Amino acid sequence: MLDTSVWGPRALAVLRVITALLFLEHATMKFFSFPVGMGMGDGPLPTLIVVAGAIEIIAGLLIITGLYARIAAFIASGEMAIAYFMAHAPSSFWPAVNHGESAILFCFIFLYIAAAGAGAWSADNVRAAAKAV
Repeated sequence: MLDTSVWGPRALAVLRVITALLFLEHATMKFFSFPVGMGMGDGPLPTLIVVAGAIEIIAGLLIITGLYARIAAFIASGEMAIAYFMAHAPSSFWPAVNHGESAILFCFIFLYIAAAGAGAWSADNVRAAAKAV
């Protein structure tokens, strides 16, 4: 049987990094049309999209590194809740129909990280260890 006291924080760190990388990809789609554009046409991005992209870049990088991960994950969770209710829920009650599954998953994974912390291999752990010395 696996020792959850050893493997739990490591699994949380892997979940944190992979989820944040996928989250960061949404920002690169908004700002750099990479790996594909969002189909928003030419011209300046709407203010709400710029704010969402900025949250995705800043929170994504903080969560990846595990620096201030709880705060960043809480903000990212809130962004995803707002995105779901503004962009997805109005078209249908059902997430499979309104294409809001990823927003819901991001919201609750980030909410879990905000509650549980960054797990192993995080800058927050390095900072805590340095304070303890």
